[in-house]
Amino acid sequence: MSQYRYIFEPYNGMSSRYRCPSCNYRDKTFVRYIDTETGEHLSSDVGRCNRESKCGYHYTPKQYFEQNNIPFDKTKYHPSAIQKIVKKKPTSFIDDTLIKESLSSDQTNYFLQFLSNHFSKEIAQRLKEKYNIGTSSHWNGATIFWEIDQQGKARTGKIMLYDPKTGKRIKEPFKHINWVHSLLKDPEYALQQCLFGEHLLKDKTKQIALVESEKTAIVASLYLPDLIWLAVGSLSNLNAEKCTILKKRNVILFPDLNGFDKWTAKAKELSRIATFSVSDLLERNATEQEREQGLDIADYLLRFDYREFV
Repeated sequence: MSQYRYIFEPYNGMSSRYRCPSCNYRDKTFVRYIDTETGEHLSSDVGRCNRESKCGYHYTPKQYFEQNNIPFDKTKYHPSAIQKIVKKKPTSFIDDTLIKESLSSDQTNYFLQFLSNHFSKEIAQRLKEKYNIGTSSHWNGATIFWEIDQQGKARTGKIMLYDPKTGKRIKEPFKHINWVHSLLKDPEYALQQCLFGEHLLKDKTKQIALVESEKTAIVASLYLPDLIWLAVGSLSNLNAEKCTILKKRNVILFPDLNGFDKWTAKAKELSRIATFSVSDLLERNATEQEREQGLDIADYLLRFDYREFV
């Protein structure tokens, strides 16, 4: 692994994230750069906002040094370097017992409740089994989206909270996102994420559809079952590390509204791995209001009866 002097501060709970100096969004969406030689942050405005569609602020160390007439060695910096400068440890996995407990939990799961109400209990159960949708007690009604690789091993689980009536994420009074590996509080845990739904890739006959959110992949798989629907987790998580598993496969990217240009550029970058194409379905049909809302393909599909598609 290349060693860079200036990297994004590795995630270590919300204390390692900050208010964006540009959009000043109420949640901590700002990642600061640190100097790996000193362990210190650079200026408080040097970093990137994770709200890429609605903010897009990114002030790099190079820009900071140039604008302040400070000598800068570009060979020691890479804008996408996010790993600690340490010898890479073997990937850690979540104990199967935790996964089984989450799948057999009798606690309320608001996301599964939404699927049951919108479709049926039978379909909600089918999707739960297909994608290993777990239940968490971290928040009442919380869901766990397990990231399970092709070997059937869980790398981590994203814990989220949804409104059982609308199926929308609950973002007030805070975002309600956490990770199983973080809650384990194991300082030796070596996280290497994989695609959500990666375990479904054992089917070699189907084309692959890649979306941003786990919910989108799950919902779209019901309407368009001829594709294997996977999720990267967010707009910025489409990268070579996660997509290596897709080697020589045919992949259609379905970005959320406002993510089309970024993912079109990414498709070119990743073309050495697999055959990528980018759907412009939403771009061609979206209203201005829908663009402002940043809708995804699931938002459109849910307007229809899935039986019309199947």
